[in-house]
Amino acid sequence: MSADLTFLSIFEMQAGLRSGDFSCTELLEGHLQRIHIFEPRIHAFITLVEESARTEAKKADSRFVDARKVNQIDQLPALLGIPIAVKDLITVKDVRCSCGSKVLGNWIAPFTATAVQHLINAGAIIIGKTNTDEFAMGSSTETSAFGPTFNPWDTTRVPGGSSGGSAAAVAARMVPAAIGSDTGGSIRQPAAFCGVTGMKPSYGRVSRYGLVAYGSSLDSMGAFARSGAETALLIGIMAGLDKMDSTSAAQPVPDYLKKIENGIKRLRLGVPREYFIEGIQPEISNTIKESIETYRSLGAEIIEISLPHTKYALPVYYLIAPAEASANLARYDGVRFGARQSTGSMIDMFFDTRGQGFGQEVKRRIMLGTYALSAGYYDAYYGQAQKVRTLIKQDFEKAFESVDVIACPVTPTTAFKVGEHGDDPLAMYLEDVFTLPANLAGVPGIAFPVGVDSYKLPIGMQLMGKRFEEETLFQAVQAFQQSTTFHLQYPAL
Repeated sequence: MSADLTFLSIFEMQAGLRSGDFSCTELLEGHLQRIHIFEPRIHAFITLVEESARTEAKKADSRFVDARKVNQIDQLPALLGIPIAVKDLITVKDVRCSCGSKVLGNWIAPFTATAVQHLINAGAIIIGKTNTDEFAMGSSTETSAFGPTFNPWDTTRVPGGSSGGSAAAVAARMVPAAIGSDTGGSIRQPAAFCGVTGMKPSYGRVSRYGLVAYGSSLDSMGAFARSGAETALLIGIMAGLDKMDSTSAAQPVPDYLKKIENGIKRLRLGVPREYFIEGIQPEISNTIKESIETYRSLGAEIIEISLPHTKYALPVYYLIAPAEASANLARYDGVRFGARQSTGSMIDMFFDTRGQGFGQEVKRRIMLGTYALSAGYYDAYYGQAQKVRTLIKQDFEKAFESVDVIACPVTPTTAFKVGEHGDDPLAMYLEDVFTLPANLAGVPGIAFPVGVDSYKLPIGMQLMGKRFEEETLFQAVQAFQQSTTFHLQYPAL
């Protein structure tokens, strides 16, 4: 019985726990059982915290028992007893936070990230930390020092990255939901590859406190689940102003579920011509166009738009993000952070700690970013990139004067083979070509499944919205998922 519980939605889990059909302990054990069966093939996790999760499940069961005695079951927290996984770039107190790197291999976090604490306060049970590209630098979860994660739909293929462990865990029904981070597409791209729903909220909507920094002006924390409505539930709990994060926005957080059923009649859906480029997998292009027609049939108005500076987004991103990473990763020196690798002089310790602790991709980006920030090149590279970033942001602002939502592909291809881009960094960077503009502009984006290709691999679609108007995206996804069943499909492991 317990294994079957892993196929319930979060809302069904909530109802079952409240009605007493099963306990929090049974729900947890069902997911742990599934993890133990499939984890050797998927490698979605870096760390499991089974015993603390069992302790929390027992506490949650006691709360349900006590609430039933006084008829206050409806007053219990929304996520009480629901198991959730957290990307290993996000801190959970007293749990290892490796960031997928040797340099932080055994670092135990002294505090819990604000957004994760909100989920814990809502009753969620943390089940473990998921695999990630090292310091979130990658699009395949292959750069992790702990080995790659594999796509549950085809274990010869990648799950996307850098939040590939979180996406794979949700797709494989190891957890009903997982938390990830998105600097240039690291939630949306894995969501598309793994056939789940993933939301990157507006920059500042969810606190970054406790998210180990990669690109501070680009990083966002978000969530994966099987449907848009479940993702809306999670983001609504995670979001809000946080005094511990100076970039956290003082914006009221709507009840995303309250109006999610409102439908999309009169929704203005923009289709940017720049996103249907040469080289995109034809099945993806055709499926996205079919999905746009589905929106037309549901009452949306389809409007062709232009985001003219899109072609500059990739080079702009790969100047700004590495530059910020170069500064953020300077702290891993064997003194403040980092597994010290030398007993020689201080300069030897710096070189040995960083040389042996960082992987190839992280070193590549640190060197690129350091060069872009160096004297004599700052204005020509980093400074110029920031100017073009402003133009990209203005493209979105102008587009949103005439449309409510922008629809486009998430990725140029479906999930590629493990190792396929291993010797070609540029090919890997191109995987984010459709997702990183949202990070540069600070707008929210959500990816969700809309079909499969000839290899039965998921195809995802992306919707982007006005800043701090995630509510509109959730409504649009809900309308699509109520009229289709793609989000209900799962891999036959």
